[in-house]
Amino acid sequence: MEGKIKSGNRLVVIGGGAAGFFCAVNAARLNPSLRVTIVEKSNKLLSKVRVSGGGRCNVTHACFEIDQMIRRYPRGGRFLKSAFHHFFTTDTIKWFEERGVKLKTEADGRMFPISDSSQTIIDCLMKEANTYKVEVLMNREVKSLKKSENGFSVCLANGEVLETDFICIACGGYPKSAMFDWIKDLGHSIEEPLPSLFTFNMPGNPITSLMGVVVEDVKIKIAGTKLQDTGPLLITHWGMSGPAVLKLSAWGARELAQMDWKFKILINWLGAHTEQSLKLLFQEWRQTKAAARLWSKNELGLPNRFWEFMLVQAGINESLRWADLSAKQQQLLITCLCSFQCEVNGKTTFKEEFVTAGGVKLKEVDASTMMSKLLSGVFFAGEILDVDGITGGFNFQNAWTSGFIAAKSIGEMSGDS
Repeated sequence: MEGKIKSGNRLVVIGGGAAGFFCAVNAARLNPSLRVTIVEKSNKLLSKVRVSGGGRCNVTHACFEIDQMIRRYPRGGRFLKSAFHHFFTTDTIKWFEERGVKLKTEADGRMFPISDSSQTIIDCLMKEANTYKVEVLMNREVKSLKKSENGFSVCLANGEVLETDFICIACGGYPKSAMFDWIKDLGHSIEEPLPSLFTFNMPGNPITSLMGVVVEDVKIKIAGTKLQDTGPLLITHWGMSGPAVLKLSAWGARELAQMDWKFKILINWLGAHTEQSLKLLFQEWRQTKAAARLWSKNELGLPNRFWEFMLVQAGINESLRWADLSAKQQQLLITCLCSFQCEVNGKTTFKEEFVTAGGVKLKEVDASTMMSKLLSGVFFAGEILDVDGITGGFNFQNAWTSGFIAAKSIGEMSGDS
C-alpha cells in the first residue's frame, strides 16, 4: 500500500519494545490531543519484556540512590545521572503500582511483578495503549526519515509514508554499524556497536561436564587486564554464564572485543577466601577432621558435584583422609579453588541477556528531554542510545526513564500536557 498518512499533531514512535511503549502511552496520556502511533518492524510487541528474567520480567532494581544506580552502567552513567532526576526507580515502582501492578524485591535487589509473570507487565502496557488510543502498526520497517515542510516523513519499506510532527526512535540496539545508516542520515553519530551481557564459551573444557551447577560466590578476573567481578556463576554445556560472567562481559565489552573474545580467566570459587586463608583452614582440618575422607563431605558450602570435580583436578582419590593429604595435593586443591584457570574462546548471546554496547552518541542528545540536539522534534529512548547496564533490571530502568522523559517533553511541546 502506497500513499501518505497526514499528521495533525502526531507522534510516531519507532519500536514496539519497552522504551517505545512507555514513551507512546505516556505521551498519549499527557496530551490527549496527540495522535500516537507505534511502528514495529516485527510481528511481536514487547518481546524483551516477555523473556526477561526467565519470563518473569525484571522490571527494575531496588536501588534508590542515583549515585549508586549510575555505577551499574558501563556506558552512559553520567548521562543517566541527569535523566534519573526526572524519572527514577521510585517513579517506575509508583507508575506500575498506580495501574494495579505491584512489584516485589528479591534478595539480590531485582524487582519483579508479584505475579512472577512478564505477561502482567505486557497486559498493563497494552491496556494503557488501548485506553489512550495508541495506534500500533506491525510488520512495518522504517527505511528513512526525512525532514518535511511541516515536520517529518517516516518512509516505510512497504511504501507507506507517515507524516508526523514528532518522532521518538526507540528501536533497540543494532549489532552492526550499517544498520544505523537511516539515523546517521539525520546527522547523528554512532558509537560502534558491540555485544554486551554475553556468556563465555570454553569448547572442550572438562568443567562443562558440570552443566547446571551454580557456585554462589565467585570472584572472576580477566588475565592481563584490570577487569574483575563477583557474584553467582553458572556452568553450562558450552562454558560459563550467570551474573558474575554477564557483569564482567558488560564492563569489558570493548576490551574483550579487541581480543576477539579469546582470553584467559582466573576464578576464585570461594570469594571470601584467599589462598592463604584456605591453607590455614585446611591445616586445621588435617588435625580436627583427620579420619574423615575429603570425598565424604565438603564444609565450604560448594555444590557436591563441583567439590568432587575439584578433588579429581587435584588428583585426590576417594579414599584419601584429611590426615593423609600431602602438601603437594593440598596446594593443588587450593590453586584449583582460588586460582582456577580457563581459556575462553568465543561468546554466546541470547535474546534474554543480549544488550548492545554502542549507539547514538550521548553528546548529541539532551538528557533532560531526550531530544536530539541536532534536530528539534526528534527524540531517542532506550537501547538505541549509547547506554547499557549490567544484568539486574538496569537496562529496563533506562528504557522507562528515557521513554518517560521523551513522552513528557513531547507532551509539553505538542500543546495540552
